[in-house]
Amino acid sequence: MRGWLGVIAGIGLFAGSFAAAAQTAPSAREIANYRGLHAAVARGDIAAVSRLVHQRRANINVRDPHGRTPLMVAGYKRNILIATALIGVGADVDAKDSQAYDLITIAAVANDVPMLKLAIASGGNPGQTTSPYDGTALIAAAHLGHVEVVKTLIEAKAPLDHVNNLNWTALIESIVLGDGGKNHIACLKALIDAGADVNIPDGDGRTPLTLARQHGFAEMVKILEKAGARP
Repeated sequence: MRGWLGVIAGIGLFAGSFAAAAQTAPSAREIANYRGLHAAVARGDIAAVSRLVHQRRANINVRDPHGRTPLMVAGYKRNILIATALIGVGADVDAKDSQAYDLITIAAVANDVPMLKLAIASGGNPGQTTSPYDGTALIAAAHLGHVEVVKTLIEAKAPLDHVNNLNWTALIESIVLGDGGKNHIACLKALIDAGADVNIPDGDGRTPLTLARQHGFAEMVKILEKAGARP
């Protein structure tokens, strides 16, 4: 069984951000090679998007070599106008790219609350399993300390206690991949207030309280103890 420190070392390359090692925005080279609907979305040309969709009957869910749909590109570009237009003509909000990321998780990682709310309001599934880690948008947001995203996903009934393939919940990730600062503390508190289980352990049997103590996160320890967390 891997020890906790071994797990941390093993994922060190992506500990700062899921986007760094997994979620991949279109590169400048990819954008330069885009054609059709992907190209129009990437350059933010709403008129061209409308023309391609309505006059040329372009495939609204066409994929680039990375599996991204035009809607995902709009998500990466934070272009809510084009995203709204694409959704309005039938773009698949729950589509996943080749790394299993959907629009909701793209918005969560980018801390893009307006895009996140649009995706949810348009029928996107806030509890969909995404990423190579079999996680959720809520886990990614808690990891990154994106407080408003976490609260928005909680309000949308995202699963609080989903366990990814690292054997971590959103609550655990707010601790082990957080910095113990105000944003991660706020994420932890929001999860607890919403009813997240404070005693689900990691793969080595370490509870959130034990992990918070090991990290020296005194404020998190106080919050967990008050919530009835066990060592």
